[in-house]
Amino acid sequence: MEGKDSGTYEERLTAPVGWWAIALLAGVMAGLIFLRASPVAAIVAAIATAVGAAALVVAYGRVGVRIRDGYLEAGAARLPLTALGAATALDAEAARRLRTTEADARAFMMLRGYVRTAVRVEVVDPEDPTPYLYLSTRRPEKLAGALQPR
Repeated sequence: MEGKDSGTYEERLTAPVGWWAIALLAGVMAGLIFLRASPVAAIVAAIATAVGAAALVVAYGRVGVRIRDGYLEAGAARLPLTALGAATALDAEAARRLRTTEADARAFMMLRGYVRTAVRVEVVDPEDPTPYLYLSTRRPEKLAGALQPR
């Protein structure tokens, strides 16, 4: 959600609903596999597998993008806004090209395959070898706007 202050922005890149269905189906399949051993083993296997798969979905979807207190936090990266240059909102096709054929191996890529759009942020710090950040986002225009100098 976008913060109240114009200098803040926050977005979580939660996993889509389909991933939760897959986690549930993994539990059902484990239960069916263990049903031959016993009904109790099937129930335990189904619950354990569904919970484990759900934990993986939560962990993968926990990553987010945040602008707060003069810093951009994106996944494991935390950079001061003063080290960042122009931010460009990318539509689905431009984002696909930048993460595949036009990608720079030195770039920081915080991407989620289930999010089609992204933002490219130049890194202007001369001591940082990273040329740009590729940040998956569901709201590229808002994120790029929040990164513009004031």
